[in-house]
Order: sequence, then structure tokens, then C-alpha cells
Amino acid sequence: QVQLVESGGGLVQAGGSLTLSCAASGGTFSSYATGWFRQAPGKEREFVAGISWRGTSTFYGDSAEGRFTISRDNAKNTVYLLMNSLKPEDTAVYSCAAKYQHHSYSSVYTGPHDYDYWGQGTQVTVSS
Repeated sequence: QVQLVESGGGLVQAGGSLTLSCAASGGTFSSYATGWFRQAPGKEREFVAGISWRGTSTFYGDSAEGRFTISRDNAKNTVYLLMNSLKPEDTAVYSCAAKYQHHSYSSVYTGPHDYDYWGQGTQVTVSS
């Protein structure tokens, strides 16, 4: 069973950047596709970005396209989310999630129900 811990959130001014990290333990991390989701108060959970087990496939939600970059370092059991040009509407709790993926596949999963394991989340607040 995989445990996920996010870090790197905080308060940033609009236009600034943050890099979130998702550290995994308890499993063979290179066998898991991973995604980032976010949820703002009063809103549904939203897909931000996803990456396949080896990192060869990535996909972004509309709000992240062109501004955010997802990457992973399987040697460090960590997935990253680099967020540039942040806007106040990016304010949310950001969570990472993992799903076992056979190495013959390279899909990216975009639905929260696709994932089996979740971290607790990290707060990102963007001030105007």
C-alpha cells in the first residue's frame, strides 16, 4: 500500500511560482501512475495534471495547461508539480493521488475515482 505526503504549499502573490512535491512510501512507486487534483472551498475536486508510471505521458486540466508542469523522479519516489503564473483562482488544497499501472501501459488518468491512494493535501493560497 502506498502512502503519499504532499509538501510545498504556501502563500504566494499572483504571478509567482510554487513547486509542490508528493513523496511516496510503502510501495514500488515506479509502478504507479500519479495525478494532482485540487479543491477550493465550495467547489468540486478538479483534475490538475497526471503522469504515467515512467513519466512518458502527461496530461493537464484546462486550468493548468501552459502554466503548470508535472514531472516525477522514480529514484526519489517523488512527483512534482511546478506552478507558474499563479492566479488567485488557483487557491485550493492540492492533493496527489496514485494508481497502480502495469508497465505495458502509459495512460494518464483524469478522474478522481481512477485513483486508489491519496495524500492529505497541501494548501496553496494566491493573493492578488
